[in-house]
Amino acid sequence: MSQHPPLHLAIGAFDGVHLGHRAVLHSARDQARRDGGLVGVMTFDPHPSRILRPDKAVPLLFTRAQKDERLTEAGAQFIHHQTFNAQYAALLAQDFPAWLMHQFKNLRSIHIGNNFHYGQNRQGNAERLMHDAKPLGLSVHSCPAVEFEGDSVSSSRIRGALIDGNIELANRLLLRPYEAEGVLIEGQKLGRTIGYPTLNMAWSPELQPAFGVYAVECISASGIAEPAVANWGVRPTVEKEPVKPLLESHLLKISGTLPQVGDTVRVRWLYRIRGEKKFDSLEDLKAQISKDEILAKKLLGLA
Repeated sequence: MSQHPPLHLAIGAFDGVHLGHRAVLHSARDQARRDGGLVGVMTFDPHPSRILRPDKAVPLLFTRAQKDERLTEAGAQFIHHQTFNAQYAALLAQDFPAWLMHQFKNLRSIHIGNNFHYGQNRQGNAERLMHDAKPLGLSVHSCPAVEFEGDSVSSSRIRGALIDGNIELANRLLLRPYEAEGVLIEGQKLGRTIGYPTLNMAWSPELQPAFGVYAVECISASGIAEPAVANWGVRPTVEKEPVKPLLESHLLKISGTLPQVGDTVRVRWLYRIRGEKKFDSLEDLKAQISKDEILAKKLLGLA
């Protein structure tokens, strides 16, 4: 008897681990439950677009660690990051099922989205994979696209929503709220002088959401989530020269220990309050921040 349990493998780029990706994971999970097998994921690093079309490489929604966490949450029991390079891209489509069997012991089933392509020149598709895998004893499950409000759920749709500032749509497509994660850095302490001290995060995402003010939760290393109002942008009212974007969060309530410079913090984006704008004076900025705080408290259930 094999020492390896049956393996049911979900394959894809899985950037975002959105509703459509989760459907593929759930397909593998359902098969694994039937025979006591394992749920595996094969994803790619770097993203295939960086090799296939480097001039139009996709800006990723999450870091590798964030993606892995979401894949695990969706049911993955192990994750294999396949190096996507010229050698892998040149693998002939007809050789792909045998290559998978060599890579993954006791592979029983393959789970993909219906738009999955593979092999040299992306010649392989779901129909071909089913045909070529069957003689090897592998079953292939092609999952239809998941739709939300009349359109397919996709990573590109989520990117568009984030760029447009539609955080609520992005969150619905992701199922789990969009998050930034980074280390707190020393700020200029200007917020303190106007009554709104902030936690400042060093954060440089590949895909930049729209600048603006958001109602968020700040999650410390201890796991405590504090409601907050955050500004993501370049601070045009107070900065005279071009600067890198900064994510600044003002806590609306503190129930745990206040995070300190050097701590790693997550910011969970829940609602967009407004876009970033330049005010004529600090007094005008302060007045607007007060309004932002009132609305954030209402959105977060504090008022």
